[in-house]
Amino acid sequence: MFGISSLGWLHTLGSLPAIPAAAYMFARHGRIVPRSLAGWVYLVSMLMGAATVFLVARQPVSYAIGGLTLALVVLGYGLAWLAAPTRLKAYAETLSLTLSAFLLMLPTVTEVLRRVPDGHPLVTDLRSPLLLGVQGGLLLALAAGIVAQVLWLRRRR
Repeated sequence: MFGISSLGWLHTLGSLPAIPAAAYMFARHGRIVPRSLAGWVYLVSMLMGAATVFLVARQPVSYAIGGLTLALVVLGYGLAWLAAPTRLKAYAETLSLTLSAFLLMLPTVTEVLRRVPDGHPLVTDLRSPLLLGVQGGLLLALAAGIVAQVLWLRRRR
């Protein structure tokens, strides 16, 4: 189904819970909250997705996105154990985890548009106006989200 291998399904279904977990935390808290139940769901799903992408990727950019996502997630969750100033940690944690969510959504929307509906996908070319528009929308949402998060963090302090 959808031209996805068994390993591809493991990758997809393993990383899928990160999307609603991130959406919930963005809606409820304005950011990904690592030390919460949804935060742990996000962490496990992102680690599974980022680790398995190296087994299913077909394009070199997928390796770069997977590696960068993995680094951002490890940074975002690992900052709690560093003895850095709390304010700096809050900014770095928030921004790194927001970027990891963006890097999750970018290939997700690309793959969905390239595979759905099965047999007659909405997009067949990576330069399709629909795909580029959706990716541009994600980039705008990222920029607006980061500005909102930084303003929120500045007000909170």
